Amino acid sequence: MANIKLIRIDFRLIHGQVVNKWIKITRSNKIVVIDDSLASNEFMRSVYIMAAPPGVDVQVYSINDAIKEWKENQFGEGEVLVLFKSVPDAYRCFKEGFEIKELQIGGLGAQPGRKIVYGPITLDKSDADQLSEMQHAGVRVYFHQVPDDPSAEYDKVMEKVKF
Repeated sequence: MANIKLIRIDFRLIHGQVVNKWIKITRSNKIVVIDDSLASNEFMRSVYIMAAPPGVDVQVYSINDAIKEWKENQFGEGEVLVLFKSVPDAYRCFKEGFEIKELQIGGLGAQPGRKIVYGPITLDKSDADQLSEMQHAGVRVYFHQVPDDPSAEYDKVMEKVKF
């Protein structure tokens, strides 16, 4: 069974902050990316795999395959950083049996209908509703853009945000 060090939502997936900061802080030697579109695009999948530091294994799963792999093998061995591109993807995995004890919210991008809720992190109403449900089910949800900046608990931030 893998030792999950961090579960993070970040629309950029494997990028500079993940490679240079979060991998080192968590001492992860494996990245599990759960994203349907990346799992189905061989070229882009290879680009993301090459972006990982040497010695860090990268596995890319569709949501269905990730849930299956979790139930059968819990992602194998290693110190694992799990990455989702979006709140709906993490929520779906959670609802279908992927165990999430803590969920870190990183970059989610700016689009119409999204509100800045903490630093540059944005949510829309659907994201907020899904994260609230996860929080009420016992998942610690928190915002944390980069390790050098402070984090903030979801419920404290959301007290000030109205959708």
